[in-house]
Amino acid sequence: MATPPLHLGQSSTLPASPEAAVLDYVANPRPGALYAVRFAAPEFTSLCPVTGQPDFAHIVIDYAPGKTIVESKSLKLFLGAFRNHAGFHEDVTVGIGERLFAEMAPQWLRIGGYWYPRGGIPIDVFWQSGPPPAGLWLPDQGVPGYRGRG
Repeated sequence: MATPPLHLGQSSTLPASPEAAVLDYVANPRPGALYAVRFAAPEFTSLCPVTGQPDFAHIVIDYAPGKTIVESKSLKLFLGAFRNHAGFHEDVTVGIGERLFAEMAPQWLRIGGYWYPRGGIPIDVFWQSGPPPAGLWLPDQGVPGYRGRG
């Protein structure tokens, strides 16, 4: 159930951790319509859990809303909270997708984590909640594979 937004129209600070972040959900303005929503975070950062060095990714989240949609400012703050969070690429990417899916209860959700190289190897991580609803238009996520400076 959607509650009044905590962040929208308010002064908000970056949460201390992803776990401490509060995501706001508002009523779907087009209930019954099948449509996709995309959020792209091309400058996402987290920390390597082994070295503590920063990891960088281009995160793309697509979802088909159910009764609620995620409020974008709260999502931005949630994603920003990963700046000081140590986690492997797989854990971070899948964890974001699973939390959004569990709390928002969309019809469908997918996330692509396009991580920049560390140790010479880019790692791309993909998760989705299941097959997309029939008839949902899903464009390609539009993030090319890593090609170096080429």
